Amino acid sequence: MGEIQKYKDLIGRRVADDELEELAVDLLKAAISNKGNWTGLWDGVLARLHELPPEARSRIADGLVTQYHSEQAGPNARENALILLGIVSRDLPPHDRLAAERLALLDTISRQHSFWYGARYENLIEAELAVGRPVAPAVVATVRRAVLHAYQNEDLPRTAKKLTEPPLNVGEEWAEQALRDAETDAAAPAWRELLAHTATATAAKPSAKWDKQATALAGSLGPDRVREAVIRWLALVGRPRTFELDRGRYEPDVNSAYDPYNANALRGLAWLLSLLPPHPDTARTLGALVETSLRKVAGLGPRNPKVANAGVNALARIDSEAALAELARLAARVTYKNTAKLLDAALEARALALGLSREEIEELAVPAYGLTGVGHAEHRLGEATAVLQVQGTKAVLTWHNASGKPVKTVPAAVRRDHAEELKELKAAVKDIDRMLSAQSERLDRQFLADRTWSYATWRERYLDHPLVGTLARRLLWTVDGTTVGHAEGALRTVTDTPVTDGTDVRLWHPVDHTPAEIVAWRDWLERHGVTQPFKQAHREVYLLTDAERTTGTYSNRFAAHVLRQHQFHALAAARGWRNKLRLAVDDEAPPPVRDLPRWGLRAEYWIEGEGGEDYTDITDSGTFLRLRTDQVRFYPIDAPENSAHCAGGEYRM
Repeated sequence: MGEIQKYKDLIGRRVADDELEELAVDLLKAAISNKGNWTGLWDGVLARLHELPPEARSRIADGLVTQYHSEQAGPNARENALILLGIVSRDLPPHDRLAAERLALLDTISRQHSFWYGARYENLIEAELAVGRPVAPAVVATVRRAVLHAYQNEDLPRTAKKLTEPPLNVGEEWAEQALRDAETDAAAPAWRELLAHTATATAAKPSAKWDKQATALAGSLGPDRVREAVIRWLALVGRPRTFELDRGRYEPDVNSAYDPYNANALRGLAWLLSLLPPHPDTARTLGALVETSLRKVAGLGPRNPKVANAGVNALARIDSEAALAELARLAARVTYKNTAKLLDAALEARALALGLSREEIEELAVPAYGLTGVGHAEHRLGEATAVLQVQGTKAVLTWHNASGKPVKTVPAAVRRDHAEELKELKAAVKDIDRMLSAQSERLDRQFLADRTWSYATWRERYLDHPLVGTLARRLLWTVDGTTVGHAEGALRTVTDTPVTDGTDVRLWHPVDHTPAEIVAWRDWLERHGVTQPFKQAHREVYLLTDAERTTGTYSNRFAAHVLRQHQFHALAAARGWRNKLRLAVDDEAPPPVRDLPRWGLRAEYWIEGEGGEDYTDITDSGTFLRLRTDQVRFYPIDAPENSAHCAGGEYRM
């Protein structure tokens, strides 16, 4: 407080003694004292400067120019001189002092992700605006990003509101493509207005007012044109930045994350798509946006969960089979907790509306993707025939000419005369690949669901389903207690006796069968050339040991191992466990947890961070690289959770 008052008094004395050029030197000394942070009580010093007459401030500005060019001035002094020059020149008649030097500093700022608002860089922007010079788009982008962190500051946001062009931040390929498309279109002003509106999507969900304006703007341009453009832009999301930003040693990888200003626009574009007439491409695009937004970035985690959540909310608002299929596919793949909750809620809401269970809605949501048989379809395009087949976990598209002879590439006539059908076929191949992976994971989870189907329902939704059937026919099932597999066009027992009917069907698990039976079925699969989509007949079975029977509620079988934490964390999430990364901080965390509602139990795997002998086995962000494992424990599902210090210690409720 005393130092602040000292400079306030000094301003008064310098003005009284007509020593305004000398005051410039004093202000640069103040900048050294406050380390270039003109916030808090220093606002009072700046306010005292603004109260001076224009003639006095103009002389101080001239003094700052002199100091900038002095031999004693170093890089920090010159930067402070430029910032102070902008501050004292505010509202003075335009005078382009140190223009080239200011532009050079702004160029440096344009390569930063953001800046601390206390640096008062907005005064450099105001100086540019005062002389009527447009601010470089990359500088505008940095200012907009900095505003998002301008806590209790009004000056920087006030300046940022004046920077209305371009409507999106440059630096990301999708945004620059959108800006180019908007600029070259005859309806450029309408496109810019639409893009600017998408950037206002700062809430978790759109308001009725936001939807109304978005619908009107899209309507003026044409819904189909808007959908095609937005889908084209979103296909570029996640690509490398068009120019890299400077990154500090301990900062997260900002070049792999989304620009936070553009992230709002991405949310807006997702919401916008949900307002347009349903289209299969819309569902595909939103599903891809969700997955791209949840990809991990070093030191940050998922790229942008808010954008992923916007994609889920958009899919939930679209009343179409394609949108429901994407929700079901994502629900089987997404492990990020908050987004997974949104997917669960969306599917539960759809199931409730249709009077079905959650499991049934997931089963019914799987499309056939044009497959007419199990894993097979043929499409006649002119004289050529496209054959789409599911082989293992991949869809394969092959071509035959008019005589039925296979050809290696797409016939030229198909490319020329059937471009749209070809595009849709290629999209179906990608859709099938993604859905096969998701359905394989969903089927794997059925072991813990312990479900039973009626025979007719099971055949319709699993064995004879055009897509799911390619997986179901490579698994073992029990029909009324008899184990069966599919081979040579029929369900068969281990002795190859056909089974043609039944009442109840369950997914087969080796834990319910003797070693001899398991070996027999492994031989059967090998004999019929069946490769299972995941471990079933060869699944590990851990029979209880005498020690585990004695302890009753916990096992030491998986204790005393050292594991890589990040791989453990990813695998736990993929297997349905809730886990929290252990940080090298004074904090507690619950153990990895897996709910087993079918049995009313909760499984806990006790772990602790392993920092090495000198506690250096951690990442730059302070996360343990390795873990030590302890007991696996079981509790009633509603029992209070345990927790322990991240670096080790006793677990307690």
